[in-house]
Amino acid sequence: MVSASLVIIGDEILSGRTQDKNTAYIAAWLNEAGIQLAEVRVVQDIEANIVAAVNTLRPRFDYVFTTGGIGPTHDDITAESVAAAFNLPLTTHPEAHRLLTEYYGAEDFTEARQRMSKTPEGAQLIDNSVSIAPGFQIENVFVMAGVPKIMEAMLETLRPRLKTGKKIWSQALTIHAPESKMAGKLGEIQGGMEGVSLGSYPFFRDGNIGTQIVVRSADKALIADATTQLVDYCAVQQYRHDGLAEIN
Repeated sequence: MVSASLVIIGDEILSGRTQDKNTAYIAAWLNEAGIQLAEVRVVQDIEANIVAAVNTLRPRFDYVFTTGGIGPTHDDITAESVAAAFNLPLTTHPEAHRLLTEYYGAEDFTEARQRMSKTPEGAQLIDNSVSIAPGFQIENVFVMAGVPKIMEAMLETLRPRLKTGKKIWSQALTIHAPESKMAGKLGEIQGGMEGVSLGSYPFFRDGNIGTQIVVRSADKALIADATTQLVDYCAVQQYRHDGLAEIN
């Protein structure tokens, strides 16, 4: 498996003023690429916190992605924080400087905008087809914008750089029985099948109690085996279910 983690940077996320829309998109995008998002952290715009998160995660995962904090304002401190994490100087990236100068024009390329051309020494740029200001990569850490549309464009340009592994497939079964009545069978299946993960999600709809079971694996045959066991168990116990969703 190829693994990844995500650091979401920004006081606005933690305060609730801005809703995070990037995590779900990145998780789905990475899974399609055969990369499993295994951990997500949300940190304040504080250099020590960003450094701690990056330095904790980068040796543990194949990739670390960050979003937020690479704009022109005083609280956009991700570039200098990542430089500090790698003990590298923060320098003006010549290609980023050229791109931004051409985009804004020399007169409008203000001191604030020039902050967006700063990267850790030796960083490789991440193209930004939406608003020009690039992200950057240093070793296995990819620093991207927090604005979803820009982040999505940056992420797509990274596809050729990333090694891929196995996609994790999933299949859902909605059962009209309390989670507590499914717990024993779920534990039995999980304990007897290596390479399969079962998630149990209770729901309450129109006064009815039920459970959605999601079976996940890199092997579709194992998913089919596990879901067959669940369907057979429902038949024996006379639990109604809505039928299997497609594997996706």
